[in-house]
Amino acid sequence: MPNPSYAHPEFLVTVDELDGLLASGGVSVLDVTARLTGSLDNAAEERCFNEGHIPGSVFFDVPSAKGALSDQAEDLPWMWPSPEHVTEQLRQVGVNEGDKVVLVASTPRPEIDSGTMWCTRAWWTLHHMGVDVAILHGGVEGWVASGRPLETGPVTAERGDISVSVRGLEARATKEDVLAAINGGGACVIDALPADNFNGVDDGYGPRRGHITGATNVPFRSLVDGETSAFWPADILEERLAAIDREHPIISYCGGAIAATVVAFALALTGQDGVRVYDGSLMEWSRDDSLPMTDPSSNA
Repeated sequence: MPNPSYAHPEFLVTVDELDGLLASGGVSVLDVTARLTGSLDNAAEERCFNEGHIPGSVFFDVPSAKGALSDQAEDLPWMWPSPEHVTEQLRQVGVNEGDKVVLVASTPRPEIDSGTMWCTRAWWTLHHMGVDVAILHGGVEGWVASGRPLETGPVTAERGDISVSVRGLEARATKEDVLAAINGGGACVIDALPADNFNGVDDGYGPRRGHITGATNVPFRSLVDGETSAFWPADILEERLAAIDREHPIISYCGGAIAATVVAFALALTGQDGVRVYDGSLMEWSRDDSLPMTDPSSNA
């Protein structure tokens, strides 16, 4: 397993470990690479996966706005799904009861399509729904860097038989939960977006710029080695998570509850329990003028 100083190294697998799992069987490797269009459709299967993927992996479209792990009835994208929906989606990509699921991704456009955050979003959902799931440390790029080959072309999986019955709602926070946290001070609210988003310099994820009032900024990219897409060792992660008050419940958010899961995963990796991700994030919060936001750029 990666770096044994992590509290939960089992949440990650190395390239060597994945190689061994593929050889022994009982593993489903799901590629969640993103190449999002302006309409939030995912073009990665044709433009990335089919051009080169880890042998034995299957494309799993998590990133689309109404993707494999999103509630299809919600107005907002990427909202928490039902166990029944997740069961059907996993069966379609060949996951069987008892399989270990390993999530992999590449990063075709580093400033837009972080493979890490789509792996953590899928992990966050599946883990809290009771699936045995881990992330390939370093992603598809790490597989290639190790000298291992890729395959090309489309892949169709035989239907699996997994059943998911756990709702996992303890892993998500609602708008009301966040409002109670900032009004009552009983939780630490973390903004996982880059500093320029947090400070209102760049456009936000909705009609208002800035951040939820009272939030602390921990940019998700600070937790991952930009050269390898691997999480930093535990001691560096602890330093970069030091701004978080870990004595209180923690709620992480971003634009659409994707980057927020990188922070949530890093906290879980280092032993923090009870972290929640705000499902609607700024896509929901910023469009409701009654909810408090702070835009530091407006005072510049």
